[in-house]
Amino acid sequence: MNKGELIKAISAEAKTCSDAETGRCLNAFIGIIKKALKKGDKVAIAGFGTFSISHRKARTGVNPQTGAALKIPAMKVPKFKAGSDFKKIVR
Repeated sequence: MNKGELIKAISAEAKTCSDAETGRCLNAFIGIIKKALKKGDKVAIAGFGTFSISHRKARTGVNPQTGAALKIPAMKVPKFKAGSDFKKIVR
């Protein structure tokens, strides 16, 4: 399912919003999560999961074409941990 299909599905399920309104709401939702993670906050949605930031240490990697060693810098990466209710549904 892509973003357009998700918007149509949410709009059909809610039965109160047009596709355009649903799209604006979804974009706002995504934007709020991005801003919160950028500030270092977690976003927890009960019954669904938690969005957070994980820290990766610097490490040495290998260029697969040349075999040369290269330094991979430390970085922050987004992480999602599914909630237990969500995991039960997917199983």
